[in-house]
Amino acid sequence: MGLGVSELLLILAIVVMIFGTKKLKNVGGDLGGAIRSFKQSMSEADQDEAALANRSQTAATETRVADSVESKS
Repeated sequence: MGLGVSELLLILAIVVMIFGTKKLKNVGGDLGGAIRSFKQSMSEADQDEAALANRSQTAATETRVADSVESKS
């Protein structure tokens, strides 16, 4: 009971008649820009998480080195 190709084409034709091709082109461009912005934000968040994990790992290593130096003294 899903939508077939003919039903989707009919819906597309109705949407084009209501909104016009110029407005649909603008909506498509806006949607593409929003998707690009979302992907960029997700990429930046992943980079921030990786940097934070790297900093905490470095701090833990420095703490272990400092503890081992103090225990040798």
